[in-house]
Amino acid sequence: MSNKKNNKNKKTLIISVVVLIAIVILSGIAIYFLTNNQDKDEKTLAYTDLIKEISYGNVEKIEMTVGSTSVKVKVKDVEEEKNSIVPNTEAFIELIQQKVAEGNEIELIQKPKNAIAQISATLFSLFPTLIMVALFVMIFKMQGLGEKGQVYDDTERKTKIKFKDVAGLDEEKEELIEIVDFLKKPEKFTKMGAKVPRGVLLYGKPGTGKTLIAKAIAGEADVPFISMSGSEFIEMFAGLGASRVRKLFEKARKLAPCIVFIDEIDAIGARRTSNSGAETENNQTLNQLLVEMDGFSSEETIIVLAATNRPEMLDKALLRPGRFDRQITIPTPDLKGRLDILKIHSEGKRLSDDVNLESIAEDTAGFTGAELANILNEAAIIATINKHEEIENSDIEEAVKKVTVGLEKHSRVYSEKDKKLTAYHEAGHAVVSKYLPTQTDVKEVSIIPRGVAGGYTMYKSDEDKYYISKTEMKEKLIALLGGRAAEKLVLDDISTGASNDIEVATKIAREMVTKYGMSDNLGPIDFQGKEQNDMFVFGENIGDKIGAEVKLLIDEAYNNAQKLLIEHRDKLDIIAQTLLEKEKINEQEFKKIFE
Repeated sequence: MSNKKNNKNKKTLIISVVVLIAIVILSGIAIYFLTNNQDKDEKTLAYTDLIKEISYGNVEKIEMTVGSTSVKVKVKDVEEEKNSIVPNTEAFIELIQQKVAEGNEIELIQKPKNAIAQISATLFSLFPTLIMVALFVMIFKMQGLGEKGQVYDDTERKTKIKFKDVAGLDEEKEELIEIVDFLKKPEKFTKMGAKVPRGVLLYGKPGTGKTLIAKAIAGEADVPFISMSGSEFIEMFAGLGASRVRKLFEKARKLAPCIVFIDEIDAIGARRTSNSGAETENNQTLNQLLVEMDGFSSEETIIVLAATNRPEMLDKALLRPGRFDRQITIPTPDLKGRLDILKIHSEGKRLSDDVNLESIAEDTAGFTGAELANILNEAAIIATINKHEEIENSDIEEAVKKVTVGLEKHSRVYSEKDKKLTAYHEAGHAVVSKYLPTQTDVKEVSIIPRGVAGGYTMYKSDEDKYYISKTEMKEKLIALLGGRAAEKLVLDDISTGASNDIEVATKIAREMVTKYGMSDNLGPIDFQGKEQNDMFVFGENIGDKIGAEVKLLIDEAYNNAQKLLIEHRDKLDIIAQTLLEKEKINEQEFKKIFE
């Protein structure tokens, strides 16, 4: 059953229940007004007035309804009937008998209660029951919605994505090709005594291509591919999550050999807790998943493929061998991978001759596949807005800035004081970075606001880094604090503009001490992620010692930034003045100043 069909069934069910409830409510309202309208023209006659009418002999006819506290009275020579509310029926009957004995002719007719009123009362009494029945029907029906997942096993609905459409993941594809091969030709592996892997977990940063490579498996495999999201198992009704897990694997056993893909598995696979409420429901769903993955027989060729960007959240029982036997990291692409991804996403786009994809790949170290695709898409939009015939290199550079820094805001008005402060702040970053050997070259400096930033300094990212040295991290702190140091040096004042720089610098310094063990005084110890009670093993004042080490790194970096700016004050002034005149300095102009 497809997701679209499930959504359609859910909508149909909800609409049906709403219509049923509406019919009951409208019927009750209609009957209520109908019964009331029958008596809307009748007038009320006071009890004392009725006695007078009877004593005067003006009463022609009295009608009493069984079970009612009122009677209908027809007075002689009056066309309209009048109601009299009778608080004491026995006294009223005695009065009538007395008047009859005195010779008054009174016709007393008792008739059954109005049929419409009886139906109305019955319907109103059944109304709560009908509502409960409707809710139970809705819950019963919802239990089956989305239980089978989206199955890619027919020609019309097969995904068109293949392994050739996945770039930058060559080794990861090789491992997953083995899985597909095992499903197609299991006898080749069983002959060697190999057992089918139960599950494969894909984890990595968002946008690295976990879901894409899973869809590529669906395109390559000739076996059914059942796809579901972890959030589809979670419902407001207790027990539905576990029920859906059971029915998903029932479907898989019928279609075996097949692949079951659960995207964002951390939604149901998070560590179990002892809490109540929603946590208990999540625990039941996870327990059912563990049971189902343990329940495969050797004849059932079912492989569970899952994706997450938070593997640390997953329950350890889910990660043991026999459940997720293989755990594959999907990393951010390297230089070659980025170039291949750019080539794939540039297909169908009109690129100018001045566009160099290799140069773009060099300048986008650390970017994920999704970010690279977004850059080319934004470049196409910018080129269209600028009425270019083709996507030019300037369009792509603008797209990179838009994605990384934010939208350029020429309309924002700044005072001359703020412009000067921003110019010296950004010049401080640029000058300090220039004289730090481990920092990358400056690509552009600007005081034109982008996003939430009043200005920015962009660096070239032409190297894929897998390890960062202590020296590089300390020099990164100096570069980050160069803006604040320039403000203090030139204007003898500081501003809130350095808030983000300070936040990033503090985070780096804290990680150097608590995560990477780079403190000479505290040594190579991991303090990160430990509970408060676990910290006492290092001494009662360990928190103070960590804070002191972090402050020492920040203070040292700030002092070094000030020294560099004092030493090269002439370059700082030139760059700041150029920014005030031109608002932007590119890489070539920046290098020329230092030549």
